[in-house]
Amino acid sequence: MRLGLFGGTFDPIHLGHLVLAEQCREACGLDLVWFVVAGSPPHKPGGPSPVAHRLEMVRIAIAGHQGFEVSEVEARRPGPHYSVETLEAIRGERPDDELFFLIGADSLVDLPMWREPERIMQMATIVVVNRPGIDAVDPDSARIKALELGPDVKPIISVNIPPIGIASHDLRHRRSQGKSIRYQVPRGVEAYINHHGLYRPSAT
Repeated sequence: MRLGLFGGTFDPIHLGHLVLAEQCREACGLDLVWFVVAGSPPHKPGGPSPVAHRLEMVRIAIAGHQGFEVSEVEARRPGPHYSVETLEAIRGERPDDELFFLIGADSLVDLPMWREPERIMQMATIVVVNRPGIDAVDPDSARIKALELGPDVKPIISVNIPPIGIASHDLRHRRSQGKSIRYQVPRGVEAYINHHGLYRPSAT
């Protein structure tokens, strides 16, 4: 199976996340895309919303799509979580699957500074998502090319998606000000946020 891994806090998941996953699924011929909900990501101090809420919002958002699933591989382990450890855990459970690791072009710039980046590129094909007008980076930078010279690393794939100006931190800010986030998140996710009072001023 060709398995795509799309990690994030998804706090909250929004339409931009779904478009990215669908475009990569189609462009790379993926059989399945896992939304890997982060528990305690090392690069986001202060903590996201409780993982149970974020898992449920992802389940609501992807309901009915046979090519999407939510993964608790990070959520069920104590953090902080590093991508190389997550990939090793998935490889251990699914040794016959071909793994594809979906990241934004902005994350590609930081990849050489991640924990064991060459090991990441040995276990999974990196799929770099370019968002015109948002990420002005060069996937062919010298630092990335140096990683590609490592033993047994897989080539990087580039996927272009339409520019979508939605970000989770902006949605949280809008909610904290009492503003609408309708048409930026799936309707079911909006209803869940309203029902549980997420991102209200008292919760920020």
